[in-house]
Amino acid sequence: MALVYLGLGSNIGDRLKNIQQAISLIATRMPIECISTIIETDPVGGPPQEKYLNAVIKVKTFLSPQEVLRITQAIQSVIGRVRTSIPNAPRIIDIDILLYGNERINDENLTIPHPRMLERAFVMKPLEEIDPDCAHALTTRKS
Repeated sequence: MALVYLGLGSNIGDRLKNIQQAISLIATRMPIECISTIIETDPVGGPPQEKYLNAVIKVKTFLSPQEVLRITQAIQSVIGRVRTSIPNAPRIIDIDILLYGNERINDENLTIPHPRMLERAFVMKPLEEIDPDCAHALTTRKS
């Protein structure tokens, strides 16, 4: 069984409802161990857009990283996310696999650990809240 950390974000529509719906749908497929506080953050990059609500959740799963990716992408579609070619575009929901146990994956569809998570306070602050040891280990490893 792997511990998996997922980052959630929304800045279109009812942001809180979008995050809550994503968490509910994730819970139907993987047991949720912990949910961070939902925080409001400024967008990073991309076109001008509204602020985000962000959270990190910790789940336990026997699913493979690729299966987790398929599930999270399906959940995003159910909630109404439409993918665009614009980097960092506004989105109704975004679910990123931040960490999957100690796995390191770098293929065309999936990179774990998430490549920019250490640069993003909207990931690291909620991660530190729910698992300070994990967040500390990541930032120590970076230096």
